[in-house]
Amino acid sequence: MLYLFLPLLSPLILFAAAIYAGRNPGLRPGRVPQWAEAAAFAAFIAAAISAVCLVILGPGTSALIGAFGVGVSVRLDAVSAVMLVLVSFIGWIVLRYSATYMDGEARQGMFTQWMVLTLASVLFLVMSGNLVQLLVAWTTTSLALNKLLLFYPERATAQRAARKKALVARLSEGALAAAVILLIAATGTTDIHTILTTVQANWMVLTAALFVAVAAVLASAQFPVHGWLTEVMEAPTPVSALLHAGVINAGGFLLIRFADVMLVAPGVMALLVMLGGFTALFGGLVMLTQPAVKTSLAWSTIAQMAFMVMQCGLALFPLALLHIVAHSLYKAHAFLSSGEAVRNVAAIHRPGPIAVPSASNVLRAFATAIIIYALVGAVLGFDGKSVQAIALGVILIFGVAYLLAQGFADAAPRQLTQRTVVYALVTSVSYFALQVIALHLTAGALPATPAPGPLEWALIVLALISFGLVAVAQATFPLWAPHPAAAGLRVHLSNGLYANAIFDKLLDGWSKRSAA
Repeated sequence: MLYLFLPLLSPLILFAAAIYAGRNPGLRPGRVPQWAEAAAFAAFIAAAISAVCLVILGPGTSALIGAFGVGVSVRLDAVSAVMLVLVSFIGWIVLRYSATYMDGEARQGMFTQWMVLTLASVLFLVMSGNLVQLLVAWTTTSLALNKLLLFYPERATAQRAARKKALVARLSEGALAAAVILLIAATGTTDIHTILTTVQANWMVLTAALFVAVAAVLASAQFPVHGWLTEVMEAPTPVSALLHAGVINAGGFLLIRFADVMLVAPGVMALLVMLGGFTALFGGLVMLTQPAVKTSLAWSTIAQMAFMVMQCGLALFPLALLHIVAHSLYKAHAFLSSGEAVRNVAAIHRPGPIAVPSASNVLRAFATAIIIYALVGAVLGFDGKSVQAIALGVILIFGVAYLLAQGFADAAPRQLTQRTVVYALVTSVSYFALQVIALHLTAGALPATPAPGPLEWALIVLALISFGLVAVAQATFPLWAPHPAAAGLRVHLSNGLYANAIFDKLLDGWSKRSAA
């Protein structure tokens, strides 16, 4: 079973690179960026080899390096292998980008050191085989990230964002610590796999599930404590890429890792659906009102993490893991190419005419999208699919209907109409295909989605109605945008309904009382 220790090579290599970087913390720190990039690539290769070993030799948990349940152990299964490969790959790409982006900074070596340490902490987190290691890695990830957020400590906005993140992080760590204590008391072990396979519903486990949910929600920047994520733009772009494409996924990973624990607490799952659904709609609408590229991407991350939380609340854990992978790859590319996107938009001097869909165009688009989804589902098979997964597909197809509405507009060229129909077809096929792949890869590692009860049915219907109404409102926005109420709504949305301003006021009040 020595192969189970192989994933440890990834963070250990990065820790060695961090020590080397700490010896050269200043401007142009010799070969530190190159060595850091090489270490990240080596960590990625070790993660990839671990995934291959998992396929060949099967899952397992390594022996504990420690005593009395406290120490380091590795859990290698589909969840940890996917996260190891994903995080190490994104970390390697971001460190490659950082070598050029940070060239000439007065503390380039120190920046590289904290980037590598943050990446190593996330890798330790996702491979954790015991609760104590999980909690320690969860905490060190937050502490290392805080150093990156304060890379420019003289900037007032950076200080404010770091203070918010620190407060939310401490609350999240406290919630996770409470969950760890309760799970140990309820099961008598710190081994995560043993807990997941033997967990039974009692008040300690139910309370632990609630604390796990609180820790995950806080780490995922959900409403109303989302504000810090929109204000960390003062940090260098590589930090944003690593945060939005890697670190922010820790909340989702926590829910997925403790899926068996969450399933014994249907009330907590219902809360995740409601909070995640609301935050997804809220973040998506606010995103559309943001003029700055990076701020818009931050709101996009809030919405995407919320959608992932809602997936976990619906017990669609394999699809939530798939969502994490897709969002991470997309968001890393979006942040690292944000400067190029701005230049491309600025280079457009004469944009083409805008095709405004009518109300009938919008209705036809939504009907077409649902018909395409139903036909693809009938061919590829709805059999064996949970009600939750089918409903989630309908929500996703609402976004495709929005694109179809642009193609169905009377002024739209035929080529655009044909292209949007093809997009709708490809999206529907991809959803079913990726769902099959995700379920196959995580079979045995994650529990199956249970049949919905009355509460789950009510939440599914509520989600379909809410997302459907918002999608229709977005598609018909050009028709009601001239109304005075629309201008006022846009102002309120662009300010995030002032939830972040309230958080600022509370934070300032706490700071003044602390100073006194």
